[in-house]
Amino acid sequence: MSIDDLPPLRQVIASHGLAARKSLGQNFLLDLNLTAKIARQAGDLSECDVLEIGPGPGGLTRGLLSEGARRILAVEKDARCLPALDEIARAAPGRLQVINADALELDPLAHLTPPIRVVANLPYNVGTELLIRWLTPPAWPPFWQSLTLMFQREVADRIVAQPGGKAYGRLAVLAQWRCDARIVMTLPPEAFTPPPKISSAVVHLKALPAPRFDADQKTLEMVVARAFNQRRKMLRAALKGLAPDIEDRLIAAGIKPTDRAETVGLEQFCALARQMKK
Repeated sequence: MSIDDLPPLRQVIASHGLAARKSLGQNFLLDLNLTAKIARQAGDLSECDVLEIGPGPGGLTRGLLSEGARRILAVEKDARCLPALDEIARAAPGRLQVINADALELDPLAHLTPPIRVVANLPYNVGTELLIRWLTPPAWPPFWQSLTLMFQREVADRIVAQPGGKAYGRLAVLAQWRCDARIVMTLPPEAFTPPPKISSAVVHLKALPAPRFDADQKTLEMVVARAFNQRRKMLRAALKGLAPDIEDRLIAAGIKPTDRAETVGLEQFCALARQMKK
């Protein structure tokens, strides 16, 4: 049996009793044309290992294999999905390893060989946390070359947002500091089973060799978190607990003390992080 000989996903779901569970953030994408299109957004995978989180019944997994992924590590928390994924593994000998685990607790590097790309229709309930972990490793460059990830549309908008809008915040700063980030696909609710209440989008993040601007990671994270935690306040008030001379440090970073976080660009936040590090 080959990948093309596998039964339709609706049949797989019915035969294995794989009704999506809200508690696991599951919304299955069953259109194999769409899953192949998502896989293509990750680029040429023929010489890469791919990390996939939350494969479910394996729609995107099939797309990644069909598009030539060298090898896939699929991490699935829901044990009900394992028989369906095992059928895919048998149709692609040596190219798919499935691990029944919580992605938040697993170190995937023991099972992957660089170069590595991450491609996933992330479960909604862990997507943002996983992204932040991938963006903030102890050392840079990270273990991955790129992330091609599906999120709720509002989360995708936050990743690529520019200063001046409500979507701009901590996620945009952390993502754009170390990556080129862009939305490459949007999907309506009816593309999924069951349909979520809002649209989804695929974001492609390519790791930069080095951050765009010099800054200590922990200091930048602290400053940005504090600034956006009270985003309606002027920065001199939102950051007053960080240093007694915070106004002087803001001015030295080229930021007006009366500015609010959503108006401050990435380069300025990095400059402020350098001032705080002093």
